[in-house]
Amino acid sequence: MDFTSVLASQFSLQNWQVEKVIQLLDEGNTIPFIARYRKEAHGSLDDQTIRALSEKLESLRNLEKRREEVRSLIEGLGALTPELSAALDQASTLSEIDDLYRPYRPKRKTRASVAKEKGLEPLAEAIFLQEKNSPSPLEMAQAYVDLEKGVETPEQAVAGAQDILAERFSDDASVRRRLRVVVTANGLLVSKKAKDEESVYEPYYEFSQPVKAVAGHRVLAIDRGEREGFLKVSIQLEDDRGVRIVESAGVKEGSPCTETVRAAAQDAYSRLIFPAIEREIRSSLTEDAAESAIKVFSVNLRQLLMQPPVKGKTAIGLDPGYRTGCKVAVVDPTGRVLDTGVVYLTHSQRQKEQAKEFLTRLITQYGVDIIAIGNGTASKETEIFTAELIASLPQHQLAYMVVSEAGASVYSASKLAAEEFPQFDLTLRSAVSIARRLQDPLAELVKIDPKAIGVGQYQHDMPQKRLAEALGGVVEDCVNNVGVDLNTASPSLLEKVAGITAAVSKNIVAYREENGAFQSRAELKKVPKLGPKAFEQCAGFLRVSESDNVLDHTAVHPESYAAAKSLLELAGYSLKGRADFSGLREKVESMGFSDTAQKLGIGEPTLRDIVKELLQPGRDPRDALPAPMLRTDVMKLEDLKPGMELKGTVRNVIDFGAFVDIGVHQDGLVHISQICNKFIKHPGEVLKVGDIVTVWVLSVDSKKGRISLTMKGAPKVEAPKVPANKAEL
Repeated sequence: MDFTSVLASQFSLQNWQVEKVIQLLDEGNTIPFIARYRKEAHGSLDDQTIRALSEKLESLRNLEKRREEVRSLIEGLGALTPELSAALDQASTLSEIDDLYRPYRPKRKTRASVAKEKGLEPLAEAIFLQEKNSPSPLEMAQAYVDLEKGVETPEQAVAGAQDILAERFSDDASVRRRLRVVVTANGLLVSKKAKDEESVYEPYYEFSQPVKAVAGHRVLAIDRGEREGFLKVSIQLEDDRGVRIVESAGVKEGSPCTETVRAAAQDAYSRLIFPAIEREIRSSLTEDAAESAIKVFSVNLRQLLMQPPVKGKTAIGLDPGYRTGCKVAVVDPTGRVLDTGVVYLTHSQRQKEQAKEFLTRLITQYGVDIIAIGNGTASKETEIFTAELIASLPQHQLAYMVVSEAGASVYSASKLAAEEFPQFDLTLRSAVSIARRLQDPLAELVKIDPKAIGVGQYQHDMPQKRLAEALGGVVEDCVNNVGVDLNTASPSLLEKVAGITAAVSKNIVAYREENGAFQSRAELKKVPKLGPKAFEQCAGFLRVSESDNVLDHTAVHPESYAAAKSLLELAGYSLKGRADFSGLREKVESMGFSDTAQKLGIGEPTLRDIVKELLQPGRDPRDALPAPMLRTDVMKLEDLKPGMELKGTVRNVIDFGAFVDIGVHQDGLVHISQICNKFIKHPGEVLKVGDIVTVWVLSVDSKKGRISLTMKGAPKVEAPKVPANKAEL
């Protein structure tokens, strides 16, 4: 298979771009390194495109491996014909390859194999010929009655021959291929209730939708309902249509044997072929739905990780709780823990006053700027208390934000958290994590299994290996896009840097602790087990703010240092002393980017990146994004009225809408139909996690705690009817 042409066509790329990416991947380069530092080679493709291309390349290679395995197996049986070899070459899916191998695959004991053992295969062949002047099947079967072989009557012989013919129809690759296409195009996914119980699956108790049109989130919901015993699920197709396809592969009219062969075809369809096709189609639906959900999860995770940090602020993290109290942690702007404690906000008024005194002391003593509140149990009560506390301390200009604590308990109980905070119990570690999530979401969330962060849908139903790979790739891309401070990064953050393994990340920290802060990127070469290839891959993503060389503060790769220095000399700047390169872009533009790149012996994309980095050393790409929305007061669910206009933060984007935090503890749902006035296929076309949006309340269900929102403008709210007289009261 020509992988290059297939991938170039699928991704709308030039062949040379794909060839170069494949070469770079095969040489052991990481995707972040290829995307950032080999732009000239592949035409400035981004990391997401390269990752998708890499995944598809692996899939194609696995397909090719299976193709050659099957070819070899059939050839070993002496059954490989030029026609079969050509069919294998043309097969584009694993299912098609397996269909071709089916007749040659060693079979477990079947009705057909039993019939063959009884010597009925010649009878089956004679019946299948369907000659116009042949004897009837029962007449031909007389010769195959054999008590020793267990064939006692002609009827038994014919039945065995039919079993052989049914398997023959079932093994026909062209029949399966045609049926697969027809069921996909015309089949219905049908679900019915399996028991008379109320459940969240009631919308699917009488559900039917074309296979080709059913939405992924519905497929996943139906699958889960079936697993939990609430639904019976099937795929339906007009029987006549499916049977006709099978019959067309061998039924001939006008023979005494025609009806016997037709009966075998019908048996093959109902007993062997359609159940298998049904399983395949359902598996394909689930696989496609899972892949779509993984993509949504990946997009949401990327946006969450890339939320702007709240820099330079001392924060209090509050991990709410009822019986065990609210855990408190104060962290400085670098994330260092300054103080901890436990307060009781939901007990007696006296304990509530004590909590207020304790937190006021912490705020005053440490100059706290912001408060982060976990969104779990007792979050609402904690938020109300915090708003009251802020109102009582106007001189401190405090603000708060409710942050997702998804995964905080997983992290706090992990070996990593125990190593980081051996002196704290699990609950206090969670409070620290909550505070740090507000200060720097990326640095904190990389410590947690991405699957536990909770910005997807049906994540527990996904293929866990595939989900972990996809989300791991997102984390890697985000960390390398932002860059990492070599002298402050934790091992868990360092191991997400391209080229750095978990073992090497620990060696970096150990070296740092033994020798003090790194003074240059070059010093990395002294770290045990960090070889030349690892240095090449990771160096550009690590920042050394303590270095005297300003290039070590930037994303300029060490391999381009000579070019960067030559560029500055050409433009009349020097790296010595305080670096101020203002006006550099204008000077390079006057010299011409293309000509300058040629003089320096580098590509134009690399030159543009060098200029960009020199103008903003240590630039954090997240700083260009809108800041997170902080609050000083709180609302209750009862305060919401239809038509009310609010500002909110998008917390999760899913197939059928988006959940928005509007400051009332319970996120509101903006259904996809309420996002904008134009048609969109997915909410992700318009919204992303972290967006600050204006919404209007459509309805509130206080009993179920559901809030329906719209982004399409203030809805029309009918004024209450004023009674005209007492009779109307």
